[in-house]
This record gives sequence, structure tokens and C-alpha cells, in this order.
Amino acid sequence: MDAAVTSVPTPAPHPARTTRPDGETAPADSPPGGGRPPRTAGPARPRRARRENLAGYLFMSPWIAGFLLLTAGPMVASLYFAFTDYNLFDAPRWIGLDNFTEMFGDPRWRTSVEITGWYVVIGTPLKLAAALGVALLLNQSRRGQGFYRAAFYAPSLIGASVSIAIVWRAIFSDGAAVDRAQQVFGVDAGGWIGDPDRIIYALVALTVWQFGAPMVIFLAGLKQVPRELYEAAQVDGASPWRRFWHITLPMISPVLFFNVLLETIHSFQIFGSAYIIGSQGNACGPADGTLVYTCYLYIQGFENSRMGLASAMAWMLLLAVGLVTAVLFWSQRRWVHYEEGGR
Repeated sequence: MDAAVTSVPTPAPHPARTTRPDGETAPADSPPGGGRPPRTAGPARPRRARRENLAGYLFMSPWIAGFLLLTAGPMVASLYFAFTDYNLFDAPRWIGLDNFTEMFGDPRWRTSVEITGWYVVIGTPLKLAAALGVALLLNQSRRGQGFYRAAFYAPSLIGASVSIAIVWRAIFSDGAAVDRAQQVFGVDAGGWIGDPDRIIYALVALTVWQFGAPMVIFLAGLKQVPRELYEAAQVDGASPWRRFWHITLPMISPVLFFNVLLETIHSFQIFGSAYIIGSQGNACGPADGTLVYTCYLYIQGFENSRMGLASAMAWMLLLAVGLVTAVLFWSQRRWVHYEEGGR
């Protein structure tokens, strides 16, 4: 009889172990510090992420509510009103494109477009030129520099107020300070406020006086220009004008583009100063001298109670500003230089 063969089970191999610096052994796949292997993410992590997201949305809820109720909601409503006959008292009545047809055929609407375009084309470059000129002066080291910066910036803080507009109207009135200064130089043409052809220049002078905000932005850009470039150009015999034209302007061109874009948009939106300076018996100046676009929009919406037509005018203004902004962004490829060397 053959002897029975008994099979002995083979023991499972032990995992490889390593010796830690303290003499203890640990599995080979443990972290170098001897801790336990990292655990996989369990269901607690998604719950924690949801709680964090909920807290974030809770803190953002005031802004979201304000955006929906005060910005997005009124914009959608005005888009609907633009195609209706709505007088703020009766229910809106759908009329299609009649508001736009009436708007394009209105002579006062065309006048408001011309005055606004003139204001943007004249006021914006003058304001930016004044801001850049003063920024170049303040960029030089001198005593009392902080005081001068604050003094030049102050008009931007108070210039948009109603009180300043009233004072400005008084300064440019007949027989006031500007009129008496003209008489010193032999110019006796009366005040600017009562003249439909010159009242717009009083408005331009007010916006140029408020050059503080773009001045600060220009000053920040000038601080980023390397001094070595000016020193090298001066050694080569470059004149101050050539240094400004070939070094300063290209180096601050991104800042210049930002200021041009911002101030152009602000110029299209002018209302308060034009309405107050020109209000003498009728709104927006004598013979519509300060009838800027937003002023005529206000007249149609709140004085004539034609909110449907005013909504159509508002959307046309939005499209015009969007078109001008697109043109500016397209043009920056030709004159805006960035540090990477691109345009």
C-alpha cells in the first residue's frame, strides 16, 4: 500500500518591510516619514465641498440679488419696452419698430447725436492730454509731491457733484469771472452759458478740469518705465521730445489705451453736468446747446412720459458704445505695445 502523501499549504508571503531610522520596521509602500499610506477620498469630501460652495453662494447672494434686480432685470424689461408704447401709467402696448423709426426721423435726436459726438471727440483727448502732462510733471522727484498729487486729484472727487455744476454755471455766466477775464484781453462776447454755440465748451472745460483719475493711472504707468532707457537715449543725444515719443509713449501705451477706452465710455454717459449747466428755463441748454444724448433720453422718458421711446434710445446708445469699444480694441493692434514684444 502506497504511503499517503500529505500536502502542506504554502504560507502567504509577508510584504516587504523596510527599516526606519528609529530602528522600527515598516511596509515598503509606506511614506518615507513612516506614516500610514494615504487614504482614498471618502463620501465626507464631497459633502465638505458642497458646504463650502453653499457658504460661497450665501456670501455672494447680496451681489447676485442686486445684479438680477437692479441690472439684468431692468435691462430685459427695457428691451421689451423699446418695442412698445409705454407711458409709465398705462400697460405697455406692442408697436414693433415704430419707436426706432420715430427716433431716426427726429431732428432733435440727430442734434443730440451730433452734440454728444462733438463732446466725445473734443473733451476726451483734451482731458487725457491734461492728465498725461500733469502726470509727467508729477513723475519727477520734488518736495511736496504728495500734496500736489492730492491737489490735482481732488477735482475728480467733487467735479461730478451738483454743487460744482452750479458753481461752474455761475462762473461762465454773463458778467461773471470768465466774462470779465475775456474783457481784459479785449474780448467782449458775453457769457458762455447764454450762447448756444459756446455753452458746450463750458461743459468741455468742466470735464477737462476733472483729469485727476486718468492722471493717477498715467502716473502709475510712468513709474514702470525703466530709467535705463532714458539714460541710454540721453547718451545717444536724443532730445526730450524724441525720448517722449519713442520711449515714454510706447512703454505706457497699454495704460493709454485703458484711459482712452474708459474716458470715451464715460463721455458718452455724461448727463448731470450737462443738465444742470444748461438748465435755464428749459432743460439741456439754450436752443439745445447742451442737448447731449442722455439728456434727450431723460426728456423723452421722464418729462414726456415716453418710456418706450426712451428705452429704444438707451439700447441705441448701448450699441453705439459697444461699436466704439470694438473699434478701439481692433485698433490697439497697431499702436499698443506690450512687454512681450507683441501688439
